[in-house]
Amino acid sequence: MEQIRQATVYGVRPKRSFREAATKYLNESQKARLRDDALHLRLLDPYIGDLPLESVHMGTLQSFIDDRRNQGVKNRTINYALQTVRHLLNMAATEWLDEYGLTWLKSAPKIKLLQQRDARAPYPMSWDEQTKLFKELPTHLARMALFKVNTGCREQEVCNLRWDWEVAVPELDTSVFIIPAHAVKNRTERLVVLNVVAKSVIEEVRGDHPEFVFTYKGKPVANMNNSAWQKARDRAELPQVRIHDLKHTFGRRLRAAGVSFEDRQDLLGHKSGRITTHYSAAELGSLIEAANKACMTDSRKSHAIVVLRRKV
Repeated sequence: MEQIRQATVYGVRPKRSFREAATKYLNESQKARLRDDALHLRLLDPYIGDLPLESVHMGTLQSFIDDRRNQGVKNRTINYALQTVRHLLNMAATEWLDEYGLTWLKSAPKIKLLQQRDARAPYPMSWDEQTKLFKELPTHLARMALFKVNTGCREQEVCNLRWDWEVAVPELDTSVFIIPAHAVKNRTERLVVLNVVAKSVIEEVRGDHPEFVFTYKGKPVANMNNSAWQKARDRAELPQVRIHDLKHTFGRRLRAAGVSFEDRQDLLGHKSGRITTHYSAAELGSLIEAANKACMTDSRKSHAIVVLRRKV
């Protein structure tokens, strides 16, 4: 009763813990990568879960940052957790209203991100490295990797790809996939154009599952970056290749083949001012032709990616 009186008469906000705010955020958020946010919040909970919202700031986050650094975690990964905290606190201060008409937090503290001097540079694979790595992958993962390196899709776009997102293009005797905005990181519909290799992968798995394109033992694959991927990298002696490097490889091959910046943006699903899922048959044909340049076997030498690396 005193809390109600303080809130209604004096505008004093009830004390709420960071854990309460994290629970509300996870229950109500519509982010495509909410699973990642949940992981970061779980790691943060022992440090700030019991703290009142107004007590969460860079000072109380410092022990979390120090421990993660001591565990060998890079600043970029730590920043993902800090970004989640910052976003949550901003929502608590601007959007979340309680039954008294008060925001959960009077104002959000400034959460500064760490400098990413230790960030690892992208690693576009050569054709030989791709062959070596993919040979070590189990069949279902090799198909997903081959599709990813020929479409530039993100990991979760591949894992969550559904048959009802496929759109036939009879004028070109092919199909494309249109991933709805809620399943795309930048919240914009994503056109996935199939070159000859990606199309062959789709035909291989067609009919395996009524809903998901890529599955393993009848179930969708939650993550490509699993133990099978990591063991395959070790056997191929390519521990530096990450899942996201498949997307980088596709982009670099398009660039090496002379594909225009605008077409690369569309093929990679980058956000732009264009309405990227509205194309004529001629425009789609042009994009398919551009995507095919990233897998032309007779021009691999001329389109080879030369990565200059300084000797340490």
